Amino acid sequence: MAAMTTGARAFEYTARDSSGKLSKGRIEAGSEGAIVEKLRGLGLAPVTISESVKGTGLRREISLGSFGKGVDLKTLAVFARQMATMISAGLSLLKTLSILTEQADNKKLKEILTQVTRQVETGGSLSDAMGQHPVDFPPLMINMVRAGETGGFLEGALDSVATNFEKEAKLRATIKSAMTYPVVVLSMAGVGVLAMLLFIVPVFKTMFASLGSALPAPTQILVNISNALPVAIPVLIVAIVAFSAWWRINKNTEAVRSKIDPIRLKLPVFGALNKKIAIARFTRNMANMLAAGVPIMQALLIVGETSGNYVLEKAARSVSDAVRQGRSIAGPLAEESVFPPMVTQMVAVGEDSGSLETMLGKVAEFYDSEVEATTKALTSLIEPLLIAVLGVVIGGMIVALYMPIFSIANAVQGSGK
Repeated sequence: MAAMTTGARAFEYTARDSSGKLSKGRIEAGSEGAIVEKLRGLGLAPVTISESVKGTGLRREISLGSFGKGVDLKTLAVFARQMATMISAGLSLLKTLSILTEQADNKKLKEILTQVTRQVETGGSLSDAMGQHPVDFPPLMINMVRAGETGGFLEGALDSVATNFEKEAKLRATIKSAMTYPVVVLSMAGVGVLAMLLFIVPVFKTMFASLGSALPAPTQILVNISNALPVAIPVLIVAIVAFSAWWRINKNTEAVRSKIDPIRLKLPVFGALNKKIAIARFTRNMANMLAAGVPIMQALLIVGETSGNYVLEKAARSVSDAVRQGRSIAGPLAEESVFPPMVTQMVAVGEDSGSLETMLGKVAEFYDSEVEATTKALTSLIEPLLIAVLGVVIGGMIVALYMPIFSIANAVQGSGK
């Protein structure tokens, strides 16, 4: 057996082939740069490269990568916009990266840009350097930068990325703003109900015990819940923490997403909103990637992943397979029930007229406005529903507490007659 080359290290990698499919593997080389060259020679585009951890058992490092969180969209949008402006002004890529690294307020982005700058200095491309940080730089951004580098319009690609992320951030802010009020009200109501059960019901329970008579069924249920809470609350807290940890690790796995995401699209009130959000994201990302010159099949796979819903991701894979076989986009798209007729018809018109990215952009704008209108309508609907629910819950508890008193008063009046 040939001895391993002196200085060679083992690296694990994930990479995409020309069709956009991810593959994983392990290669021995002297440096990360050598790994990049080997992968390019195999026709693969590196996504992540990391040195294999030596040792087993207690000597192996514990990875907490599942808990990692990327740089937020607003920060990425500002970064992309500034980078596009500097490059269009004639600054070199290295100079631009150095300036952006120095002025970065976000500590995590500063660390990442330092690493990216070093890799570009050693001859690596910007897209490959960014591709080694897939948690922080979304696949959409990496592939649009790669297309911009290849086509010689990097500043235009970065400008498109910035616009895309700004719209996405605005969409998220709109939804978050609409959901803040109901969440705050429900949280305060929950605290109020718990306080009544823990502190007020026991006072009434002592008073009821001195009366010596049987309690009405609603009152007895309330007392039983109050008795069980001191034991139930710690168990509930542990269960919530355990579920939160499990969910954070497994929420992005295919097994979980394939079960949860279809339900999200079928929820009574929020299903339509979730579907509109996913379609808006899908069409906007697709329009930007096609405008940047990313191949259709690769773009379909990437926008499927970034749509935020497994149903659309699965549909995008099917459409990509159909396109690979020589079919158009509109036909396979119409076969997927998740896409409304308007989307497929606009895509068909775009293909026939040679302006597919323009049509997709118009669809994205339409669904962005639909999301905003639906969110406002939901907010108007939720407010009276919350008032009604809170009235029933808290009013019901008060009535249940006073029912024994009413019963005793009626009995006293009956005996007085």
